[in-house]
Amino acid sequence: MSLSHIVLSSGRSIELTELRMSSTYGGMPEGYPCKPINDMKISGLLREADSASPSAPVHLVPPFREYPNQAGRALGPVEVLPSVACIGVFHSVAVAAGLDPVLHRSALTVVWFQPAPAVPSGEDADPALRIIHWDELAQDYEV
Repeated sequence: MSLSHIVLSSGRSIELTELRMSSTYGGMPEGYPCKPINDMKISGLLREADSASPSAPVHLVPPFREYPNQAGRALGPVEVLPSVACIGVFHSVAVAAGLDPVLHRSALTVVWFQPAPAVPSGEDADPALRIIHWDELAQDYEV
C-alpha cells in the first residue's frame, strides 16, 4: 500500500511507500543556521537515507536556502533551510524497457526539504519533487 502517488513532470506516476519527516533544526545544540551547519544536516540525512534503504539509490533535491540576515558571523551569514526535512522511498514501474512489468519495479530514495509537514501527493506535489529525472536516477529491481 502506498502513502501517496505523485505524477512527475515527465508523466511517470511514482508511489511514496515510506516517509520520514523531522524538524530541520530540531535538537540543534548551539549556534545558528548557517552553511556549515546546513551542509552537515544534509550529509547526515543522505547517510540516514542510504542506511535505511541500501538497495535503492539516494537522490537529494537541492534545498532552497534563504538568507534573512546577511550580517557576517563566526560561521558566516545566517542560512535557513525549509523547516521540514524529508526522506521518502518511492517506487514505480521498471525503467528498462523489456523487463517483465509483473516481476520488475524501480525504486529511488529521495531527500528533500519542505516548509510544512504534509505528505506530497498528486500533481500538486512540490515542483522540485515533480521534476526528478526518474529514468536517470532510479534503479530497477526484481520483486
